[in-house]
Amino acid sequence: MSGRASTPTVDAQRSAPSIDCRSVVPVDRVELEVFVAVAEELHFGRAAERLYRGQPTVSDAVRRLEATLGGRLFHRTSRRVSLTDLGAALLPEAYATLAQLRRFEQRGRALAAGDGSRTTLVVAHAEYTDHALLLRCLPQLRDRFPDVTIVPEAMATTAQLTALRAETIGLGIGWATGDVAGVRARVLSTERFMALVPASHPLARHAELSASELSTTGLLTWPHQINSGLCDRLLSAFHIGGADLRIIRTADSVDAIAAHVAAGTGVGITVESALDRPPPGLRVIPLTGPSTTADQLVLTPNDPLDAATALRDLLLRAAAESSIVDRRPVAVN
Repeated sequence: MSGRASTPTVDAQRSAPSIDCRSVVPVDRVELEVFVAVAEELHFGRAAERLYRGQPTVSDAVRRLEATLGGRLFHRTSRRVSLTDLGAALLPEAYATLAQLRRFEQRGRALAAGDGSRTTLVVAHAEYTDHALLLRCLPQLRDRFPDVTIVPEAMATTAQLTALRAETIGLGIGWATGDVAGVRARVLSTERFMALVPASHPLARHAELSASELSTTGLLTWPHQINSGLCDRLLSAFHIGGADLRIIRTADSVDAIAAHVAAGTGVGITVESALDRPPPGLRVIPLTGPSTTADQLVLTPNDPLDAATALRDLLLRAAAESSIVDRRPVAVN
C-alpha cells in the first residue's frame, strides 16, 4: 500500500452475477461472521482456522452472500485477497449488525430468566486502543451500576460510528477519523506511532525515527479495514515526509506484528497505547515528524445512557491521571 488512502465508494461490479430478486435468500449470521473474518484476515485459509470451519465452507458462505447482495465483496487472485469497494463499504455495517444480534440474544436471555429490568451496555473498543485504561474503569462502573449488564465488544472505529448512530452500542473507544457526525466524541489521549525493530537491525541504534529513514524499509502494521483512521494518519506522515510507505504485511494484533518482526520479516509499526510492555528482543523507537501521532477517542451516542456517560467520565479522568489526555473537542463535519 502506498500513497494516500481514499474513501471507499460503491460502484457497480461488472462481473457480478445477475440476480433474480424473487430467489434471493436472506442474509444469515454465519455469512456475516465469515465476511468479517475474511475481511480482517484477507486470507480464506486463516479465516477458516479462526472460525473452526473448513475452507470450502468459508468460500461457499462468501459466494452465497455475494449472490444475495448482487456484487463481489472480495477481489481474489492466487496470491492475495482484498476488499472491493462494495466490501469495504459494507464491512462497518456487518460489524454493527453482528453487535445488534448479540445484544438481541443477551436481552432475550435476560427476559427469559425473568430479569427483564436489567439494562445492557455494549462497550466497543478498537484494536490498538488502551485496553489497560478500560480494564481499570470497568470495575468502578460495575460497582456504580450493579443492575447494568456490561458487554465489552471488539469493533473497528468505523463500525463503532455506525453502531452508535443506530444506538446498538452504548460507548466506543476508537481512533480519530474523518467523520464523527451524529455522535459525541472526546479525545482520551494523543498516541505516538512506535517502530518495533530487531535489536540487531541497523535502525536499532536510533533514539527516534523519521518517515524518510523508514522509506526503503518493509513495514508490518495494522490492516486498513480494521483501523482506517490510523492508516490514513500513517500515510499522511510518509506523504508529508516525501517518503515511500512500503507495507509488506498486516496483522490485527501487536503480538502478531512483534512475532513477524522477531522472525526478521520487517520493521513493525504500532501505537504507544497498544504496548503494555516492550516485546522481548525488540527495540521500541518513537516516530518523529508531522502526523506521527493519532488521537484516541471515547465515543457515545448523542443521547447516551447514564452508565455510558459515567464510563466516559471515568475513562477521561483515568486518562488525565495518567497525564496523557488531550481535552480538545473533536470537530464535527
